[in-house]
Amino acid sequence: MVPEGSHVRSVYLTPETGVLAIDVSGKLLIDCSTIDTATSLEVRKETLKRYPSASFFDAPVSGGVLGAEKATLTFMIGAAESDPKLPLLKDLLGKMGRTLVACGGPSLGLTAKLCNNYCSGLIAIAVSEAMDIGIKSGMDPRVLASVFHSSTAQSAICDDWCPVPGLCPEAPASNGYKGGFKVQLMRKDFGLAFDTAERVGAKLALGKEGLSVYTGAVNHPDCKDLDSRVVYRYLGGEEDWQKRFEEGTS
Repeated sequence: MVPEGSHVRSVYLTPETGVLAIDVSGKLLIDCSTIDTATSLEVRKETLKRYPSASFFDAPVSGGVLGAEKATLTFMIGAAESDPKLPLLKDLLGKMGRTLVACGGPSLGLTAKLCNNYCSGLIAIAVSEAMDIGIKSGMDPRVLASVFHSSTAQSAICDDWCPVPGLCPEAPASNGYKGGFKVQLMRKDFGLAFDTAERVGAKLALGKEGLSVYTGAVNHPDCKDLDSRVVYRYLGGEEDWQKRFEEGTS
């Protein structure tokens, strides 16, 4: 698992030192990086060209650092349900994850991951904005979060990864936005999803604005290198809201 497509190409295709520099016939190669689908398909094609009996699968993950630590990651596997290698893939990846999804075929695991991060990235922005509206209107965000949890705004972002500091004790936001999924990586994935939409002709109403927010956060000195939910800070969200509300309010 490496950050970008160029790194995957280097890992596999570098002469003399790359994975494909040795005989991997019969081997199972699993790439968990979140990269562009074109690079994944290129590396898969080259793998099978050199070693027809080898297998190459894209299998990006979701769940972040917390999911990795608890072995509860979701693996999006670029394979069909009928693939004979799927039971072995699930056995191996099940050591690290709880949800293992066969997404249909080569590169479709990546497609699923990019769609997921595009959606979760927009949800993080929406939760940040909605929470800020509530706080600046005088509403305790703990109460607002409980409303979200039992209403149509419910999401894992709000319940487990809330961008507002102090609402989810284990979330990076409650630890100075340290750890988690870096905003640079969200900007990369969001951009890949945006590019994919253009390539396949999918119309985006929020894509350009969302990409602008993450680009801005990446370039902001108070946000760079921090968890992607730092968009709350970038958008001007109130981080010391506790001072405005009595302790224990629910």
